Amino acid sequence: MPGLKDQPLTFTSQPNLEVRQRLQGLIAPMPEARAEQEAASQRAQAHTESDPRRAAAFQVRRGRFRRTVVFFTLLFIRVIAWEVIIRRFMGERFVARGRSARWRHYARRFRAMAVDMGGVMIKLGQFVSSRVDVLPPEITNELAGLQDQVPVVDFSYIRATIERELGKLDERFLWFNPEPIAAASFGQVHRAQLPNGDRVVVKVQRPNIVETVKTDLAALGVVARLAMRYKPIRRRANVPMLLKEFSDVLWEELDYLKEADHAMRFQSMFADDVGIYVPSVYLEYTTRYVLTLEDVTSIKLNDYAAIDRAGIDRREVAARLIDCYMRQIFDFRFFHADPHPGNLFVYPLPESHQEGAPFGKRKFYLIFIDFGMTGKLTEQLVRGLRSTLLAVITQDAKGLVESYKSLGVLMPDADTERLEQATRAVFDKVWGLDMNQLTNIPFEEMSGVALEFSDLIMSMPFQMPQDFIYLSRTVSILSGMCTGLDPRFDPWRAMQPYLQKLLADQRAEQAKSALNGNLFVQAALKSVRDFAQRTYRLPALADTVLTRAERGDLVVQVRPDSELGKQVLRIETTLGQLNSGLIFATLALASTLLHINGERTLSLIGFVLSGVLLLSILLRKRTL
Repeated sequence: MPGLKDQPLTFTSQPNLEVRQRLQGLIAPMPEARAEQEAASQRAQAHTESDPRRAAAFQVRRGRFRRTVVFFTLLFIRVIAWEVIIRRFMGERFVARGRSARWRHYARRFRAMAVDMGGVMIKLGQFVSSRVDVLPPEITNELAGLQDQVPVVDFSYIRATIERELGKLDERFLWFNPEPIAAASFGQVHRAQLPNGDRVVVKVQRPNIVETVKTDLAALGVVARLAMRYKPIRRRANVPMLLKEFSDVLWEELDYLKEADHAMRFQSMFADDVGIYVPSVYLEYTTRYVLTLEDVTSIKLNDYAAIDRAGIDRREVAARLIDCYMRQIFDFRFFHADPHPGNLFVYPLPESHQEGAPFGKRKFYLIFIDFGMTGKLTEQLVRGLRSTLLAVITQDAKGLVESYKSLGVLMPDADTERLEQATRAVFDKVWGLDMNQLTNIPFEEMSGVALEFSDLIMSMPFQMPQDFIYLSRTVSILSGMCTGLDPRFDPWRAMQPYLQKLLADQRAEQAKSALNGNLFVQAALKSVRDFAQRTYRLPALADTVLTRAERGDLVVQVRPDSELGKQVLRIETTLGQLNSGLIFATLALASTLLHINGERTLSLIGFVLSGVLLLSILLRKRTL
């Protein structure tokens, strides 16, 4: 039987390397591309809009800026009021009682604002929903299902963009459907047909979206600087760095030439795979603002009834999906990072080419679309993942912390000793198993272990690289999709061959003798090596300590016991009296702002507490 890609289908052939190189030559470096993108958008705005429209658009952007800054400012006031001021007077137990409900309430308020504003706010909600390393689960869970809910752009604007980029619509297309098949925050998708008869989908960028993105990012920059003034947030996350990662994602998603390059790179990766298909890119119909792709719409991956009616075995679909992603992650280190059902299709091959295959044995293509969001695994990240996996298998808590360092996920002030103790506690509780038992753990139990580590992440100063977040999110979504296709599917089993290969690569790098093939012997040798290194460094460390002591700048960190802790607490309380006046003024001002914005219950509590604080200041002055 000939290969699947030899079947006579309507899909076009995969592009070759020369075409992809042509596309890469069109993509300018990011700063220049961004500047050109903004300038072109401004030219288009001047060309397509009158002065009153531009003035109205400016007023809208100014309103967005103000609304974003005010929303997050009031949010910070509420958080500080509860987590600092009310907690100081009422105690942790009182504040903790309703903390989860408050987090969910904050997330719902943001969700409502994001749906109303659209654009960047929707993207921000989707971005932060994956940041389990810096946000509580009440917020990430509430925002996890946030989807684009935007109105359709009038076709006159879409037509103007296409004709500015490609030329006259009637000359470039045989027909063009003015009704979109999809509308998202940044773009809109239409079906069309080229003069040569090829059916395509055309993705067109929304008008003025670049100006909207610039406005929203400027507002979020103000919010980020405000957040970094609050010490608990400053210790917990590098907000400006998160904002930079988010803005990089946005600007890349706005550049359709980048998306085209990603699609063509993916095609080259699976050019010889008879079961994977990616729509072809029409370069002569593609610019930074317009992307034209082969129309390959078929059965959505989660349309189980349609898959069954087509005679396709859903277990085969799940197996092919997980295998394809494992190859992306472990072999190519470049992966499609948005695997929701709208981006994955199953295309049944014509039955005339099945040679009478029985039900459930029909051949099919697994089709990927939308490469606006992709992830890349750097060599540093791969090495860190190898070290992490090896440390987990050998239950090496110290090695796991070292792998976190190599991954670059620890904040500068992270208490690595405390983290090591917490990690060891998790190992003792959940993973007190040998290698054979570990490889036989059901996937459900592995998910429970992941939850244990999620709680650990929330209590420690971690901040994951964005590609690592993409990877974690992708694997999580992928596991759910495969289980939906086949309830008995075990993703952990499917991943094992690739994980074993990853470990084999790690051993190949570290192996110095035949004994290194045993992971536990390797761990023992590592412990001996670490001990020898510490012993070698001991004289130098002792000399450093004595030198600092002689200079008088030796700093000793002490972990107080309960009695010493009480003394430290009394000292802190005494020192706290010095800034009580400032706290009173801040509390009174915050309560006034909350009252003006309709938060009457919380503002009343603030006024009462400010009165109590003022009375305590006066009584303390009399006592002194």
